[in-house]
Amino acid sequence: MTHPFLVFEWLANKLHLDALIHDPNSLRAVVYTWLVMAILIALAFVAGRGVKRVPAGWQNLMEAMITGIENLIVETMGPKGRAYFPLLASFALFILCANLIGLVPGLYPPTANLNTNAALALTVFAMTHIIGLKEHGISYLKHFMGPILVLAPLIFVIEIIGHLARPLSLSLRLFGNMYGHEIVLMIFLALVPFLLPVPMMLMGVLVAFIQTFVFTLLAMIYIAGALEEAH
Repeated sequence: MTHPFLVFEWLANKLHLDALIHDPNSLRAVVYTWLVMAILIALAFVAGRGVKRVPAGWQNLMEAMITGIENLIVETMGPKGRAYFPLLASFALFILCANLIGLVPGLYPPTANLNTNAALALTVFAMTHIIGLKEHGISYLKHFMGPILVLAPLIFVIEIIGHLARPLSLSLRLFGNMYGHEIVLMIFLALVPFLLPVPMMLMGVLVAFIQTFVFTLLAMIYIAGALEEAH
């Protein structure tokens, strides 16, 4: 299903960029990912400019979000999780912003593209095992062996399958929810452009926050599991 109007395609048409017009899907998610990064950089600049002891405005909003993420990390992973705050906060802020821009007419959420979500999920997958190896060294392999040595070959296969399923479930869950909401919103926009989409857009705000929370929480749980001692 095609969008009735997207800023990217409109600009490509105006600038006569035929390669982008004929194959917009290959670059659409990348372009809107750049837009999300630009928005986050601009917000960080505005919030960080003239930092005050008593926060107000954007500084207050950003501090509330950062504090909320930090508290969630500590509650989920313990004090040791603070070391991974930059990684996890980056996931949360990027996914939330990427989800929310899909509610702006003419913009496309990068998280409605499976490639974007797969890149995020594979990053979580890679960092989980990198952190596990850094924390435990070669002993990290005990996580895949189970508590009973005689069952280690069987447990190893099961654990490998389970770990390989993580990036698949992370990417498909986020993609399915965001792409599904995008399709429903497009249908309502096409049928009744001004009235019916409003409740769906309000629901989209809730979906954006929930999916951000779920992805970030699962990333915390996976990394916390890698930090634990194998039994």
